Amino acid sequence: MDEGTELSLTIAQIVQRLKGSHLHSQIERQAKECLHQPEIKLESLKEDVRSFLKTSGWERKLQNAVYRELHVQLPPSHPAAPPEHLKEPLAYMRKAQASWEKRVLKSLNSMSTELGVPLARMRPAAEQKELANKWNEMGTDEPDLTRFRPVYAPKDFLEVLISLRNPNHDSSEDVSAKSHWGLIQVPLNVRDIPQLRQAYSELNLFTGQLGIDDHAHIHPGSADLFESEYVQIGKKVVVEQDSAAAQQYSRQGCPTGLRADLWALILNSTNQPQDVMHYEQLKAGVIQHELLVDNLIYKDVKLTASNDDYYFVFEDFLYQVLLCFSRDTAVLEHFKYNSANPPKSYIQGKVGDDECAVVYPPNGVIPFHGFSMYVAPLCFLYNEPSKLYSVFREMYIRYFFRLHSISSSHSGIVSLCLQFERLLQTHLPQLFYHLRQIGAQPLRIAFKWMVRAFSGYLSTDQLLLLWDRILGYDSLEIVAVLAAAVFAFRAENLMEVTSLASAEAVLADLSTLKVMPLIQIFLFATAI
Repeated sequence: MDEGTELSLTIAQIVQRLKGSHLHSQIERQAKECLHQPEIKLESLKEDVRSFLKTSGWERKLQNAVYRELHVQLPPSHPAAPPEHLKEPLAYMRKAQASWEKRVLKSLNSMSTELGVPLARMRPAAEQKELANKWNEMGTDEPDLTRFRPVYAPKDFLEVLISLRNPNHDSSEDVSAKSHWGLIQVPLNVRDIPQLRQAYSELNLFTGQLGIDDHAHIHPGSADLFESEYVQIGKKVVVEQDSAAAQQYSRQGCPTGLRADLWALILNSTNQPQDVMHYEQLKAGVIQHELLVDNLIYKDVKLTASNDDYYFVFEDFLYQVLLCFSRDTAVLEHFKYNSANPPKSYIQGKVGDDECAVVYPPNGVIPFHGFSMYVAPLCFLYNEPSKLYSVFREMYIRYFFRLHSISSSHSGIVSLCLQFERLLQTHLPQLFYHLRQIGAQPLRIAFKWMVRAFSGYLSTDQLLLLWDRILGYDSLEIVAVLAAAVFAFRAENLMEVTSLASAEAVLADLSTLKVMPLIQIFLFATAI
């Protein structure tokens, strides 16, 4: 397909998607209302209306909406390509993902059968009233969760990724023996340091970075100057309300006081009255019906965030956001470009009847052990539940879903694992070989960090600096780079270890690490 056809196809898709949106009707209404204004002349009607929409800020809102659509858009493909090819072009990846989904759903269904807990039930009126009254303090309620277990943990998922093979690829053809050192044995294209340097050029040693140049002990005298100038630019970006500018700005980090506004702007998460209303409707759905996955959410928050020194205070927020998220059918939209398919269950007594199959849970996402840690860091930025919710949902449908589905995407977890292993093998071969020999494959240690995008492992200020760059570069690649940089930083100690347990002990606490110096040194000060 040539470039012109591809562009016109993309434009047509975006126009189609925006046509039914709330923004479309708002702009239409504004255009009609402006016709009564004296400066709108009949002979130059089109230009005058356009100019009015520009000066009144509606053109910028439309630009941001288009920019958002470009980020969640299906990749351009041949018009005759079947829908499953748009979700994931490689057949063996699709097959592995489908078989993993079956396994997860089977685990959920067998839990329902064993425990005698229905997948969904209507709450009695008294229970509804009680939940509505304690909505803001759900953490005080201690339901008995001893019988429930997470449907799966990241290590179960890692085993599936390790077993992935491309049936058309003969690995004996590989020139380098290094390719056999790692656990991931699929041929995907991942970037090495020279390509990463080009892609992440703003992170170079000569460009100011929040997370480095704002620290007085690193740059005495110039730190305050850099920060105050950088904050001024950030304020201008927020005033301009331009998503693309905010994304570019975020590549060098977001100042603490502006981060919430900048992230919402990048994600085009505007928290309009209709967004607040949508959140209230989801809340009403939680109050009316109880789902089996609610117990999985409670259990996960109790096992992870409630035990975390940074996040335990947000327990109530996490319940609210995650329970509403599980009911949100708008999340199903992302399955158009996600290699996964939403799981389906049958209405009671109608098993096997496809007409009675419904998506379960309603958002199509079964939470796993650690899922709540995708939301926890955002609680530091947003204290209004509806705003927190809309930012999290957008982060999930752009980035986080890729961390727990099998795909060939550059930001997918398979590529991140492979990239991590390749970076280590290429630039720290002795360390990789040593760890492999003692039965401490690096990926077995780093996988849990990557699958959570480091949430719960780094201190919060450092994690937010990392997520600034995920948003700024619209990619999760930086997560794999940081994982490799952590190993490089602790390489000396790791060369001394003699077992997996001692290697894990060396890497057990990452809370003192400074993210940006590690990434910068690994990418720009490593000899190639």
